[in-house]
Order: sequence, then structure tokens, then C-alpha cells
Amino acid sequence: MTDADPVNRLLATARGEPVDEPFRVTGVMVQYYYVCKRELWFESRNLEIDRENATVVRGTRVDETAYSDKRENLHLGMISLDLLDDGRVVEVKPSSTLTEPAEMQLSYYLWYLDRVADIQRDGVLAHPRERKREPVELTTERSEKVETAIRGIHDIVNQSSPPPAEEKPFCDSCAYHDFCWC
Repeated sequence: MTDADPVNRLLATARGEPVDEPFRVTGVMVQYYYVCKRELWFESRNLEIDRENATVVRGTRVDETAYSDKRENLHLGMISLDLLDDGRVVEVKPSSTLTEPAEMQLSYYLWYLDRVADIQRDGVLAHPRERKREPVELTTERSEKVETAIRGIHDIVNQSSPPPAEEKPFCDSCAYHDFCWC
């Protein structure tokens, strides 16, 4: 396959079809695309994050303890789902401060299930520490945003150097902080 559209290449890769240049996108990559494109570039190069970072530790703790009785961590190709609850895909986050990136990560999971496995599901974004649950549906608009993000991710990860650092309110808590500001 020689299709240049990253969305088609991703779908072909996910379906196991022959692809000249396989292209993979994870949910974390979609989240980083909406949070910080530089962070996405670092992730694409497998640069290890600071595991001692307070934000990473908190997220890991929530990931390990929330819904522990239901937790499944289902892996399907490029995606890894936190859990399924009553047929809905649940994405667990420690905080609701970065809602759009989390919603788009979950939307990517729903899009992937729909386009790759022909499974239609709704989702729930869960913030157990805040006792909040937000429904997420894969609408036409969200599907288009997911596909735009896939194309944008492709452009970023194929750059030879990271995008320039941009000061954002959450930079101090980022696990890649030292790559940008030291």
C-alpha cells in the first residue's frame, strides 16, 4: 500500500494489511497532541519520562487503584483500554484539569474500535478522585477531530527535531520539563 494519507496508513497497519510505511498511533500520543506537541515528539522517540515526577506518580497511583475490582487493561492492536463497564469504554484520569486531551484520547479509542474492529461503543471519562464521570460519544465531529489529530501526529513525529518549546501553565508539572527548560 502506498496511500500517503496517515489515516489510511494507520487503518491498514491496524488491520494487518501490507503497508510500505506502517503508521501507529497510541491513545497517549493523541492526548499529548492536544496537550503539547513537543511532548508528543519526545514520546515518539521513546524518551523516558521522569517517573519520579509528582504528576506521573499521582496518575500511576490513580491508574493502579481506581476501579481495581473491575480493572482489565484490555489491549487491542494500538490501543490499551482501562476498562469496560456496562459495555462502555472507560478512560480513568486523575484530574479533570485537561479535559479536551482526555476526551480526545477516549474518542480515539472509540474511533479505533469503530473503524478497525467494527465495534461501536460509547465512552465514559472517569475522574475517581473528583467522583466525576462524563459521557463521551463518537460523533461525526469527534471522528473528524480524531482524523485531523492523526494527520497532525504524523506530521510531528516525522519531524527531525522537536517543535519549539511553548510556555504553558502546566509545564512545571510535566514529566519532560527538563527537556524544554533546563
